[in-house]
Amino acid sequence: MTVTGAGTSRRTTRRRAAVGRALAGHPGFVSAQELHALMVEAGVRVGLTTVYRALQDLERAGAADVVRDDVGERLYRYRAEAEHRHHLLCRRCRRDVPLDTDVVEDWIAAVVRSTGFADVEHTLELVGVCAGCQTGDGRT
Repeated sequence: MTVTGAGTSRRTTRRRAAVGRALAGHPGFVSAQELHALMVEAGVRVGLTTVYRALQDLERAGAADVVRDDVGERLYRYRAEAEHRHHLLCRRCRRDVPLDTDVVEDWIAAVVRSTGFADVEHTLELVGVCAGCQTGDGRT
């Protein structure tokens, strides 16, 4: 199997496939370093560079949602469906809520049509503090 994106092509190795399985098995957003630590703890021999590259490949292939936390670190979450999703992320406990952003997506499509641009990408990041963390009941 080959994953392509941005003009590159990489063969999917067993270790990269293991990264995909580990991400799919994680319940929420996770950083590359955290996922690497979880994999090593579980006995998977994989390098941090491989984890970073595999996560980038999953993102390009549309199999991972990516957000940035409040310090700018990229966090990844497995995307089972092939649709683009946006999330509201708690900056304290990382609880996330998928959002219905059809209005935003429709606006972006209109901008693309009206400007004549092609292959437009966008980022929408909503970060706040969830109700549980506000009251001290969060998963911190």
